Amino acid sequence: MEARPNKSEELFLSLGYNRFYDLFDEIMMDDFWAKEDCYRFGKVSSIFAVYAELLAYEPFKHVLEALKTQRPPMESEIGGPLFKFVRNILAHFPVFETWDEVWVSKELVNWQREGLTIDRFLKKYTGHDEVKYRFWEADKKRMTYMSISFPEKYGDNKIYLKDMIEEKDGVKFSLIMMRQILNTQVESVGENA
Repeated sequence: MEARPNKSEELFLSLGYNRFYDLFDEIMMDDFWAKEDCYRFGKVSSIFAVYAELLAYEPFKHVLEALKTQRPPMESEIGGPLFKFVRNILAHFPVFETWDEVWVSKELVNWQREGLTIDRFLKKYTGHDEVKYRFWEADKKRMTYMSISFPEKYGDNKIYLKDMIEEKDGVKFSLIMMRQILNTQVESVGENA
C-alpha cells in the first residue's frame, strides 16, 4: 500500500493548508467584518473553495465517516456536504457580490440538468430541522450561539444562503469546524501550520 501523503499530495496539501490557515487568520479577526461586503465575500468564497478541494484528499472521507458516530448529530453532514454545497453555489453561480445576495432555486440549480450536487443536497436536506451550535473564541473570551437552517421547501422559491448560514457568525463557526477537520491530518502543529 502506498504511503500517505505521496509527493504530489504533500505538495498540494502544503499549499492548500497554508492558504486555508492564512485566510482563517484573516477572517477570524474582528476588523475583517468591518471591511467592504464584496471584499469579505471574495475571501470567504476562497476559503470554502480551498476547504472543498482539500476534502478530496482520501483520508478526509474516513474523518467524516468517523464524525457520524463520534460527534453530535449532523456534524459530519455539516462538515462535509453542507460546506461543499456552499462552495458549489459560490463556484457555479459566480454572479453575486455579497453573501446576502446569494440565492438559488430549483430552476436555477438545474439550468444544465437535474441531479447534480447542489440539487441532490437540497432534495436530501430540505425540511430538515435547524441545527444549533455554539463556539468559543478563546482569544476574545467570547461564546457565540448560532444555528444552521435548512430550506422549508425547494421549488420555485429563492433559497438565500444568508437564511441558512448567517454571514459573520455562521462563517466563523464554519471555519472553526473546517479547521478541526483539517487538523486531523496534521501530525504536529508548529511554525509550518
